[in-house]
Amino acid sequence: MSSGRRAPRRRFTLLAATAVAGALTLSACGGDDIKSGGGGNTNFVTGSGGISTVAKGERTAAPKLDGTTLDGKALDVADYKGKVVVLNVWGSWCGPCRLEAKHFTKVAAETEGQGVQFVGINTRDTQKSLAVNFEKDFGVTYPSLYDPTGKLILRFPKGTLNLQTIPSTVVIDRQGKVAARKLGGLDAEKLHEMIDPLIAEK
Repeated sequence: MSSGRRAPRRRFTLLAATAVAGALTLSACGGDDIKSGGGGNTNFVTGSGGISTVAKGERTAAPKLDGTTLDGKALDVADYKGKVVVLNVWGSWCGPCRLEAKHFTKVAAETEGQGVQFVGINTRDTQKSLAVNFEKDFGVTYPSLYDPTGKLILRFPKGTLNLQTIPSTVVIDRQGKVAARKLGGLDAEKLHEMIDPLIAEK
């Protein structure tokens, strides 16, 4: 009887290990759960490359995102209303964050004159100095809110972001509404795929 129990348990363990490995591959720093948090009426439609978008008439307002930046300044994302805001959740401890950093720096420079503002949300870095050095190493010039415990991420409507999936990116339209999301890393091409349609919106 015990051998009969052992086989399904072994099969379950193998399936669980495969699922975890797959999640780590997709989200890299994301732990064992790449779901968006479930529930919630976010109206996201996921397209190619894992980029989720919301139709213009179905978008919901972004939460209040304010706090202190890594360089000690007060920042309120609402002050950027009228611009397309790209929010990137990152940590210095996260390998895929390092891979995508050069792409974010590049696209931030390319789109600055088109009414786009990049803002980082640094999370799970218990030492601020590690995050500051990360920005110096990758030439990041846009501000990053310091959010070591993930409080800002939890302000998003359920189903938008997940603390377990870092990096993640959310794009807010000129009216301050959540328009696009990607759970996981991005390159320059995919970033443009998220941002360019919102730049073109009137």
